[in-house]
Amino acid sequence: MNELIDRVPKQIFLAGKWQDSADGSRFGVQDPSNEEQLCEVADAQDADARAAIEAAVAAQDEWGATALRERGEILRRAWQLMTDRADELARLMTLEMGKNLEESKAEVTYAAEFFRWFSEEAVRIEGRYARNPAGAGRMLVSKHPVGPCLLITPWNFPLAMGTRKLGPAIAAGCTMIVKPAQLTPLSMLNLAALLQEAGLPDGVLGVLPSTSASRVVSPVLADPRIRKMSFTGSTEVGRKLVEQCAPNLQRMSMELGGNAPFLVFDDASLDDAVTGAVTAKMRNNGESCVAANRFHVHSSIADEFVRRLTEKMSAVHADPLINAGQRDKVRELVDDALERGAHATTGGKPLAGKGFYYAPTVLTDVPPDARILHEEVFGPVAPVTTFDSEDQALALAGDTEFGLVAYVFTRNLDRALRVGERLRTGMVGLNTGLVSNAAAPFGGVKQSGFGREGGDEGIDEYLDVKYLALALKE
Repeated sequence: MNELIDRVPKQIFLAGKWQDSADGSRFGVQDPSNEEQLCEVADAQDADARAAIEAAVAAQDEWGATALRERGEILRRAWQLMTDRADELARLMTLEMGKNLEESKAEVTYAAEFFRWFSEEAVRIEGRYARNPAGAGRMLVSKHPVGPCLLITPWNFPLAMGTRKLGPAIAAGCTMIVKPAQLTPLSMLNLAALLQEAGLPDGVLGVLPSTSASRVVSPVLADPRIRKMSFTGSTEVGRKLVEQCAPNLQRMSMELGGNAPFLVFDDASLDDAVTGAVTAKMRNNGESCVAANRFHVHSSIADEFVRRLTEKMSAVHADPLINAGQRDKVRELVDDALERGAHATTGGKPLAGKGFYYAPTVLTDVPPDARILHEEVFGPVAPVTTFDSEDQALALAGDTEFGLVAYVFTRNLDRALRVGERLRTGMVGLNTGLVSNAAAPFGGVKQSGFGREGGDEGIDEYLDVKYLALALKE
């Protein structure tokens, strides 16, 4: 693995060049499975952020005028390179993030698909030409790149959350500055090198790994020439970023926290529900904003659901959490539930030894005031409560400030559609524990943010609409 780490760039990427940070400082990247340091990377400073702004601004006009087909071909080549190097990209992700190799390979496939999807969307940036309904004259509507963008990516999906932002930005003709998560910068640095190989022109992309997000982000957002910010992360941080964007009225896409309810009705297939529960809960070891956080099960089938879920969760091989802080947060939420009267049918404690491991856990008899029902656990824990009616299920599901995703298991089509429409979430998984799809709009409502990534809607986040009123003599 040392050979793989050695091949990954570890410097700042600016104007098509790899370079040290302004003061030469570096920081370590840790393997969460054994707590050992993998390597050190450049620690970007505010001077590096200002240099990245100038590079992005300087490249914007020429890049924005690039032929749509050319942008699409760059993305298509990047997709092919990611596909060809999937094993290497997956191993790197496993090393720095801790997810098992099978999940890392799945993320590489998912991440690459955003490049393929937006390579096709690039040539479909369309406007319209129409008659003025009032009479003489015509209306010409066109779409143009919004301009230089700041993209802030999280640690839990270090490739997919990058390509989900980079893909539409490249397709739309925007230059980009990326601030990757401090805990997992290697995948993004490697991706920058891959995009350079795919033909992305110098200056279109800058990557600033840093131990201080504010040191890098603040000067970028303070510059009115930066016209768009996309962030994936916590609601708490998202609120602060919205405030920073307000003075310059920068456009924002905010994919924030979640507290996903998982509803199992009495007519559901228990086999499908339990399989879906494990998928929705254990993807990325529960460290996912779309992970099922609360399991609300009809009282008539709750005991059997818990028995089967416990059996499945007990057999899951534990992956490490990202760091000690995250493991301790999971332990804190589980301990709070247990102290309030909940019971663990499996797990319920950290695992001994090196690495940041917590046992896959199922909790029953969870009281309504337990913190784990109201806070995002971001770990391998499934708290189960019961309901007796559809209205009660919806009330439990809606008892949160978040609204990213919900899961519903029922064999009644009317109920599926009725409940799906009543849930206040941006996405709903009907009889499936997996909703992520490059061809679908990803995003939430309420405190889970606004804007959409992926699908036909994703590229619109990076385009401004211009209307020309044409006087035409009849």
